[in-house]
Amino acid sequence: MTYKSLLTVLTDTRFADAALRQITALAQAQDAHAEALCLGVDRTHAGFYYASANAMILQESIERARAESEDILAHAETRLKQAGIRWSSEAGVAQLADLGRYVGHHARFADLVIAPRPYGENRGVEAEALVEAALFDGRAPVLVVPDDAQPLVNPSSVVIAWNESVEALAAIRKSLPFLKMAKNARITVIDPPQHGPERSDPGGMLSQMLSRHGVKCEIDVLSKTVPRISDVLIRHATDTGSDLIVMGAYGHSRLREAILGGATRNMLENASIPVLMAH
Repeated sequence: MTYKSLLTVLTDTRFADAALRQITALAQAQDAHAEALCLGVDRTHAGFYYASANAMILQESIERARAESEDILAHAETRLKQAGIRWSSEAGVAQLADLGRYVGHHARFADLVIAPRPYGENRGVEAEALVEAALFDGRAPVLVVPDDAQPLVNPSSVVIAWNESVEALAAIRKSLPFLKMAKNARITVIDPPQHGPERSDPGGMLSQMLSRHGVKCEIDVLSKTVPRISDVLIRHATDTGSDLIVMGAYGHSRLREAILGGATRNMLENASIPVLMAH
């Protein structure tokens, strides 16, 4: 079991290299196809189009986004050509309000989407929207890589955040290519419920399922000693020398599943190693 169709969506050359390093390394290791979607984002407020905005201003905004997309495309193609892999690239312009549809359409046909960290200094508002679009609109697993992260190909140890949720199980299933390569997968349960279905054996059934795939598992039951679950997981990953965290992605929105929940957001803000998420 391997990833064969890899996608990265880039909107800024300043933060593109970590994702490009990751996608090329994984494509080489798994004989996969790497695709780079290079977007210039038109950040014009949608309401301006209905308020008699000057046509020249609107056209200037679109032209600026198109020029940005061409710069990103040239940057990505230079890196992909050097890697000696099968690859393709595409430049496009998308309105900020339409990113979900545009990115989601591409992501739904990818085995894995690789994205730069969406939070941090000088990040555009579209960085978070891209991750949300791949997760919630494309229903694809997303590997978020920190700016200075080394490419992840053969993880040594993986921390699996397990809370018995559908989202967590989706992330685990979609991370199997990594889990099967890992020397150790640590099923991490934090404060398991006293009256839950797994109360007598937290993580036991998941361990059994993964072991049948040849995954070497351990179960770690931890106490929530700090206010945020994400901080417990990050500290555990550091203490165990892990190089990947697998967790479910949760959305909070009354209108649509498109706003990352607090645990997901905190993890992506603070993790110093790659995080693989799915919804």
